[in-house]
Amino acid sequence: MTPTNRRPAPAPTPPPAAGRLGAQLALALLAAALAGCALRPAAPATPPPTRIVVAPVLLAPPPPPDPVAPLLNYHQALRRMSQGELLKELSGFNALAKSPKLSLQTAMILMLTRGNGDLPRAQLLLDSVAASAEPEAEPLKPLSQLLASNCAEARRLAEHADKLALQLKDSQRRNEQLSDMLEGLKAIERSLPTRPAASAAAGSK
Repeated sequence: MTPTNRRPAPAPTPPPAAGRLGAQLALALLAAALAGCALRPAAPATPPPTRIVVAPVLLAPPPPPDPVAPLLNYHQALRRMSQGELLKELSGFNALAKSPKLSLQTAMILMLTRGNGDLPRAQLLLDSVAASAEPEAEPLKPLSQLLASNCAEARRLAEHADKLALQLKDSQRRNEQLSDMLEGLKAIERSLPTRPAASAAAGSK
């Protein structure tokens, strides 16, 4: 058998010079782009949002109860009571514990009953509240001082009225004495003998 004649494989054709330049240019552009990305400054970090702190609203505490207003209402209620009701109200205080408030209430009643010695007793109670060092008496002192002033004026007027009543009694007593003296003189005059008539006296002459 005759051996087949084989041709040697052709050598690879080298790339043209223009193709090599294009590839090099592309690599250079890619390297420049990467370098530009590396040199670009980083974007500033976004600051966190500002947190607004709202201060809590502090509610004012409720005002303490006014101890004077109920006493003023109580005084108005006392003024509508009869003397019997006032005395009954006063007797009910005997079983209660003593306090500045109770002293004021008692003095209010005594200022309205106006019995013998009631106004001086009311004055003593009001003065004791005004001079008290108890914490309960502190808000009641202005009212006690006002009532004490009214009580002192009422005592002055009552004493003046008593003096006028005494003067009136003295005047009435003197008038009665004068009337008695006048009646006595009239009785003496009636007991005297009757004088003779003027005509009888002339005839006798």
